[in-house]
Amino acid sequence: MSLFSRPTSVSLPVGRALLYLIAAGAAWGTAGAAASLVYRVSDLGPVALSFWRCAAGLLLLMAARPLLRPRARTAPAAAAAPEQPRRKLLRTVVTGLGLAVFQTAYFAAVSATGLAVATVVTLGAGPVLIALGARLTLGERLGRGGVLAVAGALAGLGVLFAGGGGSAVRPEGVLLALVSAAGYSAMTLLTRRWGRDGGADASATTAGAFAVTALCLLPFALAEGLFPHGAEPVRTLVLLAYIAAVPTALAYALYFAGAAVVRSATVSVIMLLEPVSAAVLAVALLGERLTAGTLAGTLLMLASVTGLALAESRGAPAATA
Repeated sequence: MSLFSRPTSVSLPVGRALLYLIAAGAAWGTAGAAASLVYRVSDLGPVALSFWRCAAGLLLLMAARPLLRPRARTAPAAAAAPEQPRRKLLRTVVTGLGLAVFQTAYFAAVSATGLAVATVVTLGAGPVLIALGARLTLGERLGRGGVLAVAGALAGLGVLFAGGGGSAVRPEGVLLALVSAAGYSAMTLLTRRWGRDGGADASATTAGAFAVTALCLLPFALAEGLFPHGAEPVRTLVLLAYIAAVPTALAYALYFAGAAVVRSATVSVIMLLEPVSAAVLAVALLGERLTAGTLAGTLLMLASVTGLALAESRGAPAATA
């Protein structure tokens, strides 16, 4: 999911950037499935799981930070001034707090209502909340396509609530997914506002945000139970290592490299691979059932996100002109 601003120009070929984004979206879609397996083999809770993801992911990000630095070639006249230390600290803290809410609520939603529904609601509601927030706080116009997309997403959410059927959709899980989407949206909007002046180091902000998130979650993780207990400790450790390495450190590295080249509208569409891959894993690996109501709500929300991306794509040339 898009968290930070990107550099103006890089030397990465567009074709390779698209492959990076596809791999990142598919990898992010496996995080919830791995979390569901952790819940099955241990007593680890969502807060502790989010803490370990951030703490271990931070170590990997720091080790791989040289690879995350964009190889930009910006003209001297367009070069942005370095970000002020106070503003950089504020950006890192706020981003870390938003990330803590976003990740923890998402893992809690996966535990409450299942992987497929939690992922679709979080990723479907996130772009809609961002579009509404950008209209209210940044003065960005929604346009006719944006209004239709928001309406479609709300309709899809209503179908999930009313027509999910039985235990397939649990309201408390959907509410947790909405909290996750709200944390992600607030973080993205603030980052967009602060990133207008440029000068931010995305890789440094990422590492700092993961450090803040881990520190914020540590006392709550201790209260919940920091260390997992279960009959399969080796499997639990392997799953935790996978969550920290693949859908966290590796996926973010690929995303930052690819998003620096590809237009944001295209990135939004490619990132739909995350809920799609999560839904496939939920059915094939975890045995979750997608009822007709769940499938209809899912399609409505995904169509709404696609509509927002297309509306942005049509508006981009006009904004550039």
